[in-house]
Amino acid sequence: MSIVAIVGRPNVGKSTLFNRMIQRREAITDSVSGVTRDRHYGRSDWNGKEFSLIDTGGYVIGSEDVFETEIDHQVELAIDEADAILFMVNAEDGITPMDEDVAKLLRKVTKPVFLVVNKVDNNQREQDAYEFYNLGLGEYYSISSMNGSGTGDLLDDLVKILPETEEEVRDDLPRFAVVGRPNAGKSSFINALIGENRYIVTDIAGTTRDSIDTKYNRFGFDFNLVDTAGIRRKKKVREDLEFYSVMRSVRAIEHCDVCIVMLDATRGFDGQVQNIFWLAERNRKGIVVLVNKWDLVDKETNTAKEYEEKIRKEMEPFTDVPIVFISVLNKQRIHKAIETAVTVYNNRTKKIKTSQLNELLLPLIEKYPPPSLKGKFVKIKFITQLPTPQPQFAFFCNLPQYVRDSYKRYLENQLRKHFDFNGVPISVYMRKK
Repeated sequence: MSIVAIVGRPNVGKSTLFNRMIQRREAITDSVSGVTRDRHYGRSDWNGKEFSLIDTGGYVIGSEDVFETEIDHQVELAIDEADAILFMVNAEDGITPMDEDVAKLLRKVTKPVFLVVNKVDNNQREQDAYEFYNLGLGEYYSISSMNGSGTGDLLDDLVKILPETEEEVRDDLPRFAVVGRPNAGKSSFINALIGENRYIVTDIAGTTRDSIDTKYNRFGFDFNLVDTAGIRRKKKVREDLEFYSVMRSVRAIEHCDVCIVMLDATRGFDGQVQNIFWLAERNRKGIVVLVNKWDLVDKETNTAKEYEEKIRKEMEPFTDVPIVFISVLNKQRIHKAIETAVTVYNNRTKKIKTSQLNELLLPLIEKYPPPSLKGKFVKIKFITQLPTPQPQFAFFCNLPQYVRDSYKRYLENQLRKHFDFNGVPISVYMRKK
């Protein structure tokens, strides 16, 4: 699929145009400059032609700011990757030195460059836009990314120059969301897996703001990895930007298949990591716990075993979850982490035959039936797995209202004992026969 990159200095409206073109509010937009940091990918189509769109952070040359240096690197990667480039400027501010810096960079590029003058929403701004001829990039397109005016002409000319590509046919891929506290190593983990600096990584907590998908297709695996912003306690979230970042992360949990919960080994399975873990469990997602920065922990013979036991104690009663000790910095066991996540996904999508369930579990239930209540005896006659995305089982009996939660946990434990549901929450329902 053809790739189009949107570039320009900070706060000219790149993310607003990106959201309009993909017809979803995926990229966070704000009046504060420098909101977008990582490359953000989406799909758009115009006149029957589909293309990938890259939203980039604002380009600033010569900055000493650690974020702006990394953003510039991401912009250069996007330009190198793209088939066409939308260079966005702002009619409200006119030509700035930063615009001239970006234009100088783009004049060296042999790919098609479309000069897009944003915020042209009245006649005066249309007159002001003439000065952008001075950038030496030829004709420009006057648009308003906020209300969409002028974007039709831009897209008409854009799709004409995009190379023809074969239509891609693929199934919906599994989604693995990497979640956790800020600065736990989530972006570094994905960068290490895909073998490139796809996401900006710094020592500053809160570097990642958007929830961004990356397709992973290596070693026989094929799925989408979702990098998310770190989730802090609600009382510590004071900026609007961080609020929206956290909401994107929560939404990523709700829409994924497996949550890879990453924690910092030096901080442990603390209260906020537990909150994230239980959020994933309540949404009935597959869960893998990664203990990152294991290289920073002083170790003795039983350190890993004791650390794992401590985590499982905090997880009770849902303790059937894989825990993998990794070091992203040293690339220790990161592929084992992905293999474990794929196994958990397979467990979550597993379907067990009704005959197999009944043959195995009914004799066990007969040996250990539900306790009688008020002189009433519960008889379970039939078991089946429900046709849902996650494992849910219906036990048909004469008096479902008399089955207590403790006996439901016994049934769940028997399911886990005889069928591998490691890392997957199970729902048990009692139904009237």
